[in-house]
Amino acid sequence: MTATRKTRILLADDHALVRRGVRLILDGEPDLQVVAEAGDGAEAVELLQQVEADLAILDVAMPRMTGLQAARELSRRHPDLRLLILTMHDNEQYLFEALKAGAAGYVLKSLADRDLVQACRAAMRGEPFLYPGAVTALIRSYLDQARQGGPLDSPLTPREEEILKLVAEGHSSKEIADTLVISVKTVERHRANILAKLGLKDRLELTRYAIRTGLIEP
Repeated sequence: MTATRKTRILLADDHALVRRGVRLILDGEPDLQVVAEAGDGAEAVELLQQVEADLAILDVAMPRMTGLQAARELSRRHPDLRLLILTMHDNEQYLFEALKAGAAGYVLKSLADRDLVQACRAAMRGEPFLYPGAVTALIRSYLDQARQGGPLDSPLTPREEEILKLVAEGHSSKEIADTLVISVKTVERHRANILAKLGLKDRLELTRYAIRTGLIEP
């Protein structure tokens, strides 16, 4: 029986002692392996030109380029790379910025020995990982927006949501163009924008997203 391939991890933190401690936690697991270390965000971005990794764990506060800046850059350059933010800051603003930057999870250094391995495995399964306080912050933010009557954050414009719904219902670009009285070219442009904004690849993934967000019924 062949052994399962280990998840290859790049670890970026400007404190060597922290990196050593985190590495001990991760390398002690049979399915995880740190393959590269960086002392700041810029070095992490450079290293990933030379080293193949499945997951990058980034500290928030680093010189030259912060973990959040590096996460944004790595998301752009390596769309398949999973990202985790490791931080000492239990800070809502950092949390929201991390999620916007494409991070799959937000782990507090004070809880790393308990949470980090679980967060790595969740990220590789394509699932988000948040510590309980972060979940509370997200729910509070959502409810505040709902109470104020503001739009609950959707990355899509109303027109894009309209087109997404019709695509998910199985309509062709021509049918959508006729329904909305716009050109086929405009429909295709909107569709490309929707895929890019949501980080999805095809109609099947769009349909799943539309079901998940309540635009269509399963």
